[in-house]
Amino acid sequence: MGRHRMGKAAVLLAVTVAGVSGCGGSDGGDEAKPAATSVAPVAKAKRVPLGTATNRFRAMVDQFDLDGGCVFQEPGMCWDQMKALMESARTLRTAMGRAEVRAPEFWSGAYVLIDRMEKGIAVGKDQGATAVGTNRDLVVDSAYDLSSWLEDHPVYQ
Repeated sequence: MGRHRMGKAAVLLAVTVAGVSGCGGSDGGDEAKPAATSVAPVAKAKRVPLGTATNRFRAMVDQFDLDGGCVFQEPGMCWDQMKALMESARTLRTAMGRAEVRAPEFWSGAYVLIDRMEKGIAVGKDQGATAVGTNRDLVVDSAYDLSSWLEDHPVYQ
């Protein structure tokens, strides 16, 4: 009976050692196996405080205005600026969602404006200033409206 248990333990030990040492019949050596460090850890999203997110978004809109906004009317000329505004608005939305200063209903006006921006970005490109139903208005005008909304509803955390 003792011998039977020892036999199972020896087989288990041999399988474990073979698995750890890489013995599996592959003649590719270490090159055939993915490196243990090849999987990058998932980066945690930065937690930006509400006041910081608000100030950054408003500064982004102000800078957009100082830079002349979307100077060119042609399609594709404002896409980078539109994406930058959207990225800042997404950070703000995340900070608003974590804010315990106000109930979610308080933020409903801001959420509507950010959703309009998302709808414009979802098109996937800048349609230009003169296109019928252009997405530029959805993104840029909503960003200006959101900046005004934040000025009218100051909440810092």
